[in-house]
Amino acid sequence: MAARTKSAKDRPSYRCTECGWTTAKWLGRCPECQAWGTVEEFGGAPAVRTTAAGRVSTAALPIGQVDSRQATARSTGVGELDRVLGGGLVPGAVVLLAGEPGVGKSTLLLDVAAKAASSDHRTLYVTAEESASQVRLRADRIRAINDHLYLAAETDLSAVLGHLDAVKPSLLILDSVQTVASPEIDGAPGGMAQVREVAGALIRASKERGMSTLLVGHVTKDGAIAGPRLLEHLVDVVLSFEGDRHARLRLVRGVKNRYGATDEVGCFELHDEGITGLADPSGLFLTRRDEPVPGTCLTVTLEGKRPLVAEVQALTVDSQIPSPRRTTSGLETSRVSMMLAVLEQRGRISSLGKRDIYSATVGGVKLSEPAADLAVALALASAASDTPLPKNLVAIGEVGLAGEVRRVTGVQRRLAEAYRLGFTHALVPTDPGKVPVGMKVTEVANMGDALSVLPRRSRAQAPQEESARR
Repeated sequence: MAARTKSAKDRPSYRCTECGWTTAKWLGRCPECQAWGTVEEFGGAPAVRTTAAGRVSTAALPIGQVDSRQATARSTGVGELDRVLGGGLVPGAVVLLAGEPGVGKSTLLLDVAAKAASSDHRTLYVTAEESASQVRLRADRIRAINDHLYLAAETDLSAVLGHLDAVKPSLLILDSVQTVASPEIDGAPGGMAQVREVAGALIRASKERGMSTLLVGHVTKDGAIAGPRLLEHLVDVVLSFEGDRHARLRLVRGVKNRYGATDEVGCFELHDEGITGLADPSGLFLTRRDEPVPGTCLTVTLEGKRPLVAEVQALTVDSQIPSPRRTTSGLETSRVSMMLAVLEQRGRISSLGKRDIYSATVGGVKLSEPAADLAVALALASAASDTPLPKNLVAIGEVGLAGEVRRVTGVQRRLAEAYRLGFTHALVPTDPGKVPVGMKVTEVANMGDALSVLPRRSRAQAPQEESARR
């Protein structure tokens, strides 16, 4: 008697817990999202089905006849958030805001909820992590009370959809998508199936009602958005809320935006009374002094399209241990180590090798772009020679291992921002383009040219003093 073959219903099926990709056999790595160890068995293999043509909901039109006024953005009332969103919230758009715990996501969105609410546009704030009274206390503290702002504490998806029918809001804020679950779907809140169902239901409701939706998302230890990667593909806009909890500065970056550019950055200041947008945040990154101090240099960094003037500080002291310390804050350790090697080999500053070196930025800003290399190198050289750089000087440029100063993008925008804040002298790579009238710009081709801004006497005495100290 012939052996019985397994039917399609009896064969197991496998699914990736990150992106939802399915297959009939187990794989160690998902070919869709490239994640390792995420393919798990979940049941019988899906039967192959075909879909017949059905009735269309709306007839297809030539693209020139489609009314684009229905996608006009409406301001959130927070200018810095509007900058990142591309002008505001588009009706029917779904925005995912992700960030680390305690960074200020709920504070920002509660402020947005109060400012966006009006008699013509109601706002519904649904909290699934706190009670309604806890949110009310925060609203009193940041003065986010509005008669057209409705608050509900729910963890059930069906209850959230019921609130939509009752309130009929123009803006829905859900905090957070990982804590809401549907009773019709198996699995704990935050799982792949639950997050996909919750996000799918809210996206359908947003598109059908023309309602804008803001979803709060958690992040993992690596900083990635928690839950399935499918969530980022479903929503229209993905925003990342960044910031050091010990600093006042908060940044909102656009990771994905179907309605605008993704290279915009919004700056906020978090304080006891709430969160405030910073139209001119450069003041947080500078220390105003009457006289220049050795070991400090200013540069202009680009956060998206926005130029920000930042200060780099360096300090060198005699080392008490065989292996000198190298400590950085707000700077990449590898870039600082490269600048030390370039200064020692190309700049002929031998006193740095056996000293403890500390380098940092001011105000909690993080400088990762190569355009800050020249400022880091000059700050280190200034600290080594104990000689201050000229007052009102900014340095912009990437430094190569051969000691050359390379050109960077957006030099004209950087110089215009520096000149607006009162800086009159700049060190830039060759061929910077049009420079502001009244600003003295010095073109430097290598580190030798850049180090010439330090007084010659002090630079010549530094190696002698180091030899005498030994």
